[in-house]
Parts: sequence; C-alpha cells; structure tokens
Amino acid sequence: MELQRYWSIVQRRIWLIALVIVVVCGVAGLYASRMTKPEYQATVQLMVNSNDTSGKPQTEPNSEAISSSILLIKTYKQIMTTPRILNKVVEQYPDLHTTAGELGAKLSVASASETQLMSVTVTDSSYVRAAKLANAVSATFQTEIRALMKLDNVSVLNWADPAEKHGSISSSPTKIVAIAFILSLMIGVGLAFLLDRMDDSVKTDRDVARLGLSLLADVPRMRRRDLGDRVDLQKPTSAPGRKSHVTLDA
Repeated sequence: MELQRYWSIVQRRIWLIALVIVVVCGVAGLYASRMTKPEYQATVQLMVNSNDTSGKPQTEPNSEAISSSILLIKTYKQIMTTPRILNKVVEQYPDLHTTAGELGAKLSVASASETQLMSVTVTDSSYVRAAKLANAVSATFQTEIRALMKLDNVSVLNWADPAEKHGSISSSPTKIVAIAFILSLMIGVGLAFLLDRMDDSVKTDRDVARLGLSLLADVPRMRRRDLGDRVDLQKPTSAPGRKSHVTLDA
C-alpha cells in the first residue's frame, strides 16, 4: 500500500519532476557544449639510475644505490618545475609557442612509490602539442641535470609519440548530461515528496481515512464525455419570455 501511495504522489507531481529534469539537463547540456573544452595528456617516463663511476658492470642490484636514486627523485621532481628548466625549454623550443608560466601550469611530475621511475605529464587542448611539450621538458631536464648535479643518471624509458591517437581526458557532453539527468530526477522526486508532505489539504478518501475520520459522501467529478449517450444534450424548450440554461462541467 505504501508503494502504491508513493507512486500516486509521483503521478500527481509528474509535471514538476519533468520540469526539473528539462531545466537541469538543458543547463548542463548548454554548459557542456559551450564551456568545456577537450583536454589531452601526454606522458614521458624517466628512470633515475645510480651514478656508478667505477666503470665496472654490476652483477647484482645495489640496494644502497637504488635507495639513493629514490631519494634523488624527490629533488628531481622539484627541479623539473623550476624556472631554470622551464625557461630553457621555451628558449630551445620556440616552435612550441609557449611561456614558462603556461608550461608550468600544464606540467605535472609524479613518481611511483619506492621505485626509480618518474612520469612527466603535460595537459593541453591538443595531444600532439602535449606530446611535444612533454618530450621537450624531459630532454631539457636530462641535459640540465648534468650541469646542475654533476650526474648523468637520468634515462628516458618512453618518449611521448605525437602520432598516437589518444582520447580526451575531459568529461564528454553526453556524460555530463547523463549525470545531470540522474541528479535532476532525484531532485524532482524529492521535491515532489516534500510538497506532498507539506500539503495538509484533503483530496481523496484515503486522506480522510488517514485522519481517522468517517467519509459521509463522495461526489465524483463528472465530465461531458462521462455522460455519453445517456442524456439528451439538446437545449430544452423554454417558455416565452423566459431563458433556460444548461451547464455541464467540461
């Protein structure tokens, strides 16, 4: 019975629910089509090795050297985003048409926990441009770190390939509208139940029963189509000098 009552509330307020859905989805669709722009990410993977100057090949991993490389990564991550590196990229790659400030806002450097790997990621509205920027930053950093740290221990594992096809990382308009539809449906239904809760008027015999009162009479609303052929809808003949009116609920 409760489910039937809930469904009755939804049916009575269906116009309100539909209105909320149309408005919210319309605004979300307009925002998604005009305000959001596709964004792409390109990543270069670097490896920080131990700086072994002995010239002898290592037959087994050196745990101390690996630990030292992991500690160096924290320093390298900070160095890569400094103006020295960014300005050098802008100077050496003028064809990329960027500034140090713009590049710094697009650049992020991360490292996997307890590994010697670093990820250089650039976000841009074009994947080709993002790949070129990521490669430029990595190559410049690899060169500059030799002068700064007197170490040659940064290797490139994977360059970003500008020719690869990558999908946008930003939310698609369809996804935004779908999320807006779900949220607006929840809001609309919630608002319908709230209005029903606040409405203290008595509309049906069930409302009377819930109040613990007795129903004395029930007068249904009659429409013209409910009468059918059971009544003669012709106007009655009126006496001379008098007017007669017949009124039916449309």
